Amino acid sequence: MSKENLLTEADPQEVSQAEQEAAQSAGVYVHTFQPPFSYGGRTYDSLTFRFDQLTGADSLAVEDELQLLGKAVILPAYSGQYLTRISARACQEGIDFMAFKAMPIKDYHQIRSRARVFFLASES
Repeated sequence: MSKENLLTEADPQEVSQAEQEAAQSAGVYVHTFQPPFSYGGRTYDSLTFRFDQLTGADSLAVEDELQLLGKAVILPAYSGQYLTRISARACQEGIDFMAFKAMPIKDYHQIRSRARVFFLASES
């Protein structure tokens, strides 16, 4: 079935409810690894990111870290360095920034993209 058919056959009330639920849960992202990801002596089936619990202090701390490394942050939502460091702070399992460097590229990009979506949505 084509995407167009799915959209025309969907119940508008269900679509509206799904959109509301998505907006409410936008600050929480659960990433599932397939296969599981091993790092630092631990194996992770999934990681939970609570972007909605970050504060301005978290953002400023990441910007400070990057400035100390000589990396300017002009648009945080488009900086891989910023997004992965802030994602590490949002991760409930307590992974560090270096874990992102060890992740398979597919997983890295998915998590980074979810962080970007959160930050872009919070700006509007």
